[in-house]
Amino acid sequence: MKAVLLDEARFLQGIELPKPERVSQYVSFRKTPNDPKVIIERCQDADIIISGSVKLGRDIIESLPNLKLIQLTSSGMNAVDHAACKDHDVELYNAATFAAKAVPEHTFMLMLMAYRSGVHYHHTVADGSWRKQGSAEIKTLPVRDIEEQTLGIIGAGTVGKRVTEIAKAFGMTVLWAEHQGKKPRNEDYTDFDTVLAASDIISLHCPLTEETRHLINKDTLAKMTKNPLVVNVARGGVVDSNAMAEAVLSEHVFGYATDVFEKEPIAKDDPLLKLTEQSHLHVIFSPHVASNSKNSQQKLWEIVREQVNAFIANYKH
Repeated sequence: MKAVLLDEARFLQGIELPKPERVSQYVSFRKTPNDPKVIIERCQDADIIISGSVKLGRDIIESLPNLKLIQLTSSGMNAVDHAACKDHDVELYNAATFAAKAVPEHTFMLMLMAYRSGVHYHHTVADGSWRKQGSAEIKTLPVRDIEEQTLGIIGAGTVGKRVTEIAKAFGMTVLWAEHQGKKPRNEDYTDFDTVLAASDIISLHCPLTEETRHLINKDTLAKMTKNPLVVNVARGGVVDSNAMAEAVLSEHVFGYATDVFEKEPIAKDDPLLKLTEQSHLHVIFSPHVASNSKNSQQKLWEIVREQVNAFIANYKH
């Protein structure tokens, strides 16, 4: 079978990307634009597409008669038309567990930077304020400890469970939120609204679906009564940017620390950018790099190779 890798640039330089052994023909492109004509041309005779960031809609899938498998180099699957895959007997695989260690670590980086006013105090050293003003004058911002805080986790999958382990090592109390509007499935889960009300920090790890789009909105933010920090390493669309910006500015929430945005790269008119213009002290942004460690990317390619090889080995003509 022929496989086409559309976006090798997704991987860090130095990451080895040997082709799956069972692939007979293999073509790799460093980058592929989100242009259907280009994608179709590059994949016209492909049996397998390997991709992480390229959008594969129905028009593309219907134009590729040989296509049998789309193998994603990501855990998220929002860039592909699932219904079109089903209609045309195209299998769709993701790599759900590749960043099971990297993303939780990034979660705590964001959490701690926001809780301890990390960006502000970095600048007091870098810009000379500490030297000019002295320690007493620059130590004016509160630094919060995460020990003994209640962490509400929305999305207790592989990543959420690892975040739980780290949180408990820090001495935090952890609550797993049940799906909104559902009764807790067992004693490990807590009613969604209760988690919103009881948490000092809320960490998002759920996939982006029709049910979770703008899950964090004006109404759900209003239920957060403890002035929590909200951390988002899920997907940008899980949070309503307008509502979150308003909640931060009104100090209804302590802050917002996120690795993801509704449009990526972040749009110039994204209301969250206004928070950076005002140098909000508990707002931390990173450009969707939580899974971008060398170890996680090497693991990612191992998963991709294994899944592609297994698909070819088990394929029934």
